[in-house]
Amino acid sequence: MPITKINLTIASIMAAYIIVEVIVDDPVQYEDYKKLTPISLKAYQGKFIVRGGKTISLEGGWDPQRIVVLEFPSLDLAKQWWASEEYAPAKALRHRTARSRMIAIEGV
Repeated sequence: MPITKINLTIASIMAAYIIVEVIVDDPVQYEDYKKLTPISLKAYQGKFIVRGGKTISLEGGWDPQRIVVLEFPSLDLAKQWWASEEYAPAKALRHRTARSRMIAIEGV
């Protein structure tokens, strides 16, 4: 395929990831959060890469209870999702049922 301006533009947009460390305080209500979040991702082309799978500490003694990794086509879409009306109810529920640390990062 010949390189065109469109191809270069698409290639220059990097995927982005949101990484979340979660400590669940109310497991029963947190299940509702887990049901709400996937719906909110669709409009922002987000998807789960990791959703609470088993973790093994390799260095530094980090032993998180729960890790979630989301992938988005761009950092801008990741930030838009986090600030969106679609995610707001789920975010409020997460704030009531868990403690978390969250970062967004560009991929390569």
